[in-house]
Amino acid sequence: MKQALIIFARNPVRGKVKTRLAATMGHDKALSIYQLLLEHTVQITQQLPCDRYVFYADGISKNDIWSDDLYLKKNQEGKDLGQRMLQAFDTLFQQGYQKIIIIGTDCFELSSSILLDAFTALDEKEVVIGPSEDGGYYLLGMRQFFPFLFEEKAWSTDTVYNSTIQQLKIHKISYGILPILNDIDTEEDWNQHFAKSQR
Repeated sequence: MKQALIIFARNPVRGKVKTRLAATMGHDKALSIYQLLLEHTVQITQQLPCDRYVFYADGISKNDIWSDDLYLKKNQEGKDLGQRMLQAFDTLFQQGYQKIIIIGTDCFELSSSILLDAFTALDEKEVVIGPSEDGGYYLLGMRQFFPFLFEEKAWSTDTVYNSTIQQLKIHKISYGILPILNDIDTEEDWNQHFAKSQR
């Protein structure tokens, strides 16, 4: 069973990452938090039993945190997040992958075991989804290509998860749901995460 993990990432450039964090915490702090998130994502993905693809938002970087030995590198293509995800899934399904999962780099609560559970869920379900507390999702996986899941969405709003579930129900597509996790987008998210990690 050919399986692939897509990681959507930005290059860690001051002023270009975590703009909502930067709005209250400043660009330096936002960049350092983003670098921690990238390190966490490498840690939980580098040993997974699948091909790992990093899709860069702003140009492929060589010799960065994503080792060329462990990660295949591509550019994101498309005007909005939906189009870019659609393109990434389409590219890999055309390469013959049978299970494909996409994640971002915003979630400290994501773990290797949740990612393994997501791949396992696709043995029985056509789609797997990981809801985030803000109404979006931190993970989407499928074993066949459903392009409509990336259309007619108000991306980066609290309606994304619910409208995706509605589409799955309308089209009678079986799906599994992972635990709800919290992305780090705002200072409040960061403080919440920090409080949890100190317990």
